[in-house]
Amino acid sequence: MSESTQTPDLTSRRLLSLDTLRGFDMFWIIGGDALFRKLAEVTDWRWADTVAGELTHVKWEGLRAYDMIFPLFMFMAGVAIPYAFAGRRQRGATRRVLLRKVMWRAAVLVVLGLVCNRILKLDFSTLRVASVLGQIGLAYLFASLIVLFTDSFHARFVWLIGILVGYAAVQLFVPVPGVGAGVLTPEGIINGYIDRMLLPGQLYGKVDGVQMFDPEGLLCIVSATGITLMGVLAGSVLRDGQGGGTRKAVTLALAGMVSLGIGLAIAPWYPPIKAAWTTTFNLQAGGISLMLLAGFYLVIDVWQVNRWTFFFRVIGLNAITIYMAPRIIDFPHAADYLLGGVAPLVGIYAPLILISGSICLKWLFLWFLYRHKVFLRV
Repeated sequence: MSESTQTPDLTSRRLLSLDTLRGFDMFWIIGGDALFRKLAEVTDWRWADTVAGELTHVKWEGLRAYDMIFPLFMFMAGVAIPYAFAGRRQRGATRRVLLRKVMWRAAVLVVLGLVCNRILKLDFSTLRVASVLGQIGLAYLFASLIVLFTDSFHARFVWLIGILVGYAAVQLFVPVPGVGAGVLTPEGIINGYIDRMLLPGQLYGKVDGVQMFDPEGLLCIVSATGITLMGVLAGSVLRDGQGGGTRKAVTLALAGMVSLGIGLAIAPWYPPIKAAWTTTFNLQAGGISLMLLAGFYLVIDVWQVNRWTFFFRVIGLNAITIYMAPRIIDFPHAADYLLGGVAPLVGIYAPLILISGSICLKWLFLWFLYRHKVFLRV
């Protein structure tokens, strides 16, 4: 029996692997990170120490697993674009309709980002304009515009190369007044110079208490479009009717290895810096994202081994909701209220009970929304 007759049609239905991977990604910022860091604190398990070390951000240069959460999410936003656009076109949507939808989504994400940054407090002197959700929305907008106004995989790949190479040229060769070119430090990098000059409000990144840069700043948004566009190309490969599921997974995995390999090769001269979203960071994070997607796609959508995915899919289908909800709902307080009497009975493991309880409450909240088909989709 040929692969095409064994493998279900994966070009026209929702990818379970994408929802699962998105949920797996979000799990670490709804409490998975805190759970494993606390596990390392209360045990002598070497593997827990190793995992906990990976669940912290690097200070500037380098790449740890925790640094992958944001770029992986943006990559997956790109993967969904070919599916979303194709579905709407099949329902008769024109380019103008799609453009309005894309611009609306970007605007809503920027506004939600400002809400997360507490714009509702109306204290504009302390407001940070740049945000995680804003960067996702604007990078999604730019990547979508490239998709809407190009007609081929090749043209979009050329755009990707142009963004990666052009961004590297700006960071390495455009001089910063009083500093020079190619100074990749928090104080000297061109990202910070442009943020300080053009970005209103507070900046997230500080050096000795002085605002110097923002990891979701103006140039970072341009660069982050690159990893979103990498997701677009991956989604195009998966949605293409040519070739079987296994071949597509292998193609994505090989592409990921090449991207990661190039990123590792140039890292000694041009390091991965998440806070400045260097091209090296895009190559390394994008390569890992491609390999993760390939693995999840192969297991879940091709081999149909998917019973275990429900826990993560519930999270992944309402990712923006659970990103914003803890700013309004005090889940740790609720967990302490419900488990505060039981947790001390396990001694030093009490914090693990409380953290696990908070994760469970967040998941049950999402499960309730899932059961009632309530999804925050913009």
